[in-house]
Amino acid sequence: MSIAEPTYTPKGRALPQRQPIAKAIDSVTFSIIAYAFIVGGIVWLAYSGAQAMGYNWQWYRIPQYFYSFTEDGFQWGEISVGLVKTLTLSSIAFALAVAMGLIVALLRLSGLVVCTAVSVGFLELIRNIPLLVLLYLFYYVLGPIFGFDRYWASILCLAVFHSVLISEIFRAGINAVAKGQWEAATSIGMSKGQAYRYIILPQSIRFMLPPMTGEVVHMVKSSAIVSVIAVAELTTIGRNIISETYMSFEIWFTIAAVYMAVTLILSVGVSFVEKRYAVDT
Repeated sequence: MSIAEPTYTPKGRALPQRQPIAKAIDSVTFSIIAYAFIVGGIVWLAYSGAQAMGYNWQWYRIPQYFYSFTEDGFQWGEISVGLVKTLTLSSIAFALAVAMGLIVALLRLSGLVVCTAVSVGFLELIRNIPLLVLLYLFYYVLGPIFGFDRYWASILCLAVFHSVLISEIFRAGINAVAKGQWEAATSIGMSKGQAYRYIILPQSIRFMLPPMTGEVVHMVKSSAIVSVIAVAELTTIGRNIISETYMSFEIWFTIAAVYMAVTLILSVGVSFVEKRYAVDT
């Protein structure tokens, strides 16, 4: 039986076809192959250029920066530690960004003039400031005033910057829910807060999953910018290794490959969740 053929229950009812999942798998597979082909071409061009420069490749030294075995046993390498720090920083910043984005979206949808003006002003202010400039503002200006260090300056900067984007995702997802759902909630005596919690937000998830996935990936990539204020994460550790070994090509290729692997895993994983949610609903 092919994957597109329907199956039947003992009572003769046709079960949902799994063809959409098969198409999603094919689409993801094609995307991965195309992405790998493009990245491979870029790597080959860089390798050819380095060979023309007479660069001395030292790939054999790379594994020690992922793990090593010493007298004390197994030890994680610097790149592995940097990856964990990057994921930790990105996770905390994303959680704060989601909370802030939801608040900003609810303020904008509240219908109150003051709340709408505050939310729109916040959106326009943050949206028109480059991320690097915003990072400097948080670290050099707000940091000394409020007493937070470079690590929390980085987290708050990323959270504020991405909360603007996430608030628009929330607003679009909430507006995508049919107005009849609001009327149904009101008719059974629900308050606005209860309607958001039990009816509107759960139904808006399927609309928000695709763009929210993009924001997760964007957050991981944006975290690299905190290296300019020497926060210990993957890019900073890569720069430190290069300053000690002068293996610029090997380290940057490796760091890029690690970022690519993380973003691909996140994209594929959430894509399956999204397709599964769509089938079940």
